[in-house]
Amino acid sequence: MKESTWIWLDGSLVKWSEAKVPFLTHALHYATGVFEGIRCYNTSEGPAIFRLPEHVSRMFESAKIYLMKIPYSREEVTGAITKTVAANGLDECYVRPLAYYGYGEMGLNPLPNRVSVGIAAWRWDSYLGEKAEREGVRCQVSSWRRIHQASMPPQAKSTSNYANAALAKIEALKAGYDEAIMLNMDGMVAEASAENIFRVKDGIVSTPPASAGVLRGITRDTIIRLTTDLGGIEFRRVDISREELYTSDELFLTGTAAGVTPVREVDGRTIGSGAWPVTQRLMEAYSNIVHGRDKQYSEWLTPVATKRIETISSSARGTTV
Repeated sequence: MKESTWIWLDGSLVKWSEAKVPFLTHALHYATGVFEGIRCYNTSEGPAIFRLPEHVSRMFESAKIYLMKIPYSREEVTGAITKTVAANGLDECYVRPLAYYGYGEMGLNPLPNRVSVGIAAWRWDSYLGEKAEREGVRCQVSSWRRIHQASMPPQAKSTSNYANAALAKIEALKAGYDEAIMLNMDGMVAEASAENIFRVKDGIVSTPPASAGVLRGITRDTIIRLTTDLGGIEFRRVDISREELYTSDELFLTGTAAGVTPVREVDGRTIGSGAWPVTQRLMEAYSNIVHGRDKQYSEWLTPVATKRIETISSSARGTTV
């Protein structure tokens, strides 16, 4: 990890190395936290955060599902995110806001504990590897099933859900693959460990519906919008079976960390002919949007002040920014 200088923690910027929590923090023991993954991109007009309001809204909706009251408004969290990026002088970065039940009482009930909020930003280039966009990734259908909505809320981007995803990711890596694809309890495709999945067959782009147990990804929504805006691409939300993965003309993954990434192989089966014309068209359109080259979508970009904050002491805890 490429460490930055500042982390925003409960209203203050603190040094990266000083942003610590007590060992008995509730979320550390019981996974009672919700978070977001957000990207800031360099544009011709300076750094800009992609679809920031939508990410902040989803974080608050995740918190609502868990009866967690975030002690800041959406506007305050939005401002804190842009300030964190600016304070670290980053033109491109990954941003991780996290709301979690902190130190206070132990036991399963988190409600007596204070909710804390932290925000980190750091340079994080290619999540699935430097060659992923050029060569595609190799995926394995995991033996671990995606959490069911009767047990856990998959629409909440909660820390607890990602223990399930981590098991699938580890299994895939140990088997020599790049990423895992998870089926739901009905045996239909849900999503990858940290990305949504799209299928292309006979020119039709499809993705599993929310009812399949997927997280409604911000990048997923962006690609769905693009299939309409670009023209000439038919789109459907449909259940996808495991064997339909193998017989796809193209497959690709979408996520904030991964962007739009082609899949070249699933379970040892080459996908399609190895060419990705539809995927590449969407990849190019997405890249133009996030880097500010397509002005039609400029409302999706939140500019970040480029002047680095230099007036904060090394003992920044308690200094509100």
